[in-house]
Amino acid sequence: MAVSLPLFAKRSGRCLTPQAERRATRHAALHCWHRPFIRNAAPAARLTYPDADVTETLGCRKSTRKHPYPGRRSSKEPSRLGRKLKYAAAAIVAVAAAIYLNNTSLLATHAGGKPVLLAHRGMAQRFDERDLRNDTCTAARMLPPSHDYLENTIRSMRASFDRGADIVELDVHPTTDGEFAVFHDWTVDCRTDGQGVTREQPMARLKMLDIGFGYTADGGKTFPFRGKGIGLMPSLDEVLKTFPDRRLLINVKSRDPAEGEKLATVLNRLPTSRRKLIMVYGGDEPIEAIRRLAPETRTISRATIKSCLVGYLGYGWTGIVPDACRNAIVLVPINYAPWLWGWPDRFLNRMAAANSAVFVLGPYQGGEFSTGVDDAEQFRRLPKNYSGGIWTNEIETIARLTGR
Repeated sequence: MAVSLPLFAKRSGRCLTPQAERRATRHAALHCWHRPFIRNAAPAARLTYPDADVTETLGCRKSTRKHPYPGRRSSKEPSRLGRKLKYAAAAIVAVAAAIYLNNTSLLATHAGGKPVLLAHRGMAQRFDERDLRNDTCTAARMLPPSHDYLENTIRSMRASFDRGADIVELDVHPTTDGEFAVFHDWTVDCRTDGQGVTREQPMARLKMLDIGFGYTADGGKTFPFRGKGIGLMPSLDEVLKTFPDRRLLINVKSRDPAEGEKLATVLNRLPTSRRKLIMVYGGDEPIEAIRRLAPETRTISRATIKSCLVGYLGYGWTGIVPDACRNAIVLVPINYAPWLWGWPDRFLNRMAAANSAVFVLGPYQGGEFSTGVDDAEQFRRLPKNYSGGIWTNEIETIARLTGR
């Protein structure tokens, strides 16, 4: 509010002293200010200042100037800043509550039942997993054996199912005679008595190899499985015929899109009910081919699993499932799982609605590989009554812990 104050006293005809002028101005300003909501000029007020011997006629008029004494505002005037802070705080609380309600497992339906157990490589010989690379000869790093099963064999797969596995993982390579060999390594040199790249040989020759030839737990002093693995390398066709109603996870070992096309042809020859029991993972290029040619098959690749998890961490709180997580195999390291929105039940329900299967891996510490959930300590890190998938290299141990 602006105050009109003459510089001269009307009766005495002399100027006000600076001190008197300040006091008069303050008095007049307060007189006008405490008449709230003045829209137009107010009636004049006569003010007398004894020390200056003046009588002043003052008027109050509308102004855009700020109050000269902010600390003396009327208690009736609301604080705009205070209101804004209250609204902001209320909005934050509302958003936080909505996110919590949309992601808490306390309000989610629990699927029930026991976990789904996936036996990686079936019943297999364990090996030292430190400092692994893609070309590491794991047969030469075998730990002292506790059984005589060899990975990726019919006998090993059957034993895995008998001990409680719901799914068995196996590895495949195309052969020169149009089949798929079930074998892990890129070459046959480490594990067998043969030589050369696996995919550059016919199935008939691979059948003649001793797949137990290279296993040793003492640096090459003894080879406990030599002579016991001759003819045990199966073809994918044999596996499918031996286990017509069992769930399988097939690992494509290359990055060749043509391999994905060949495998899609094999899968598409199967009945629809059988195809639904098979999942595939591997290199980006062959998996992309399978997704295109056999779209009902659940798949995952290195690129899509990264896209799936990063996308879900970014906006999964909304309940939206990234496209990379749909019709997929979602592999979750156990040390990352608690950070997923809605873990465990809300997350599992969202993935199930997207036709995806979730499997918890062992802890990921960086690098190329993640372990499985292989012992009681890791198993205890799972949520109570967890009913999702578990990826394990120790099917006997984990099956026993789940009560099977």
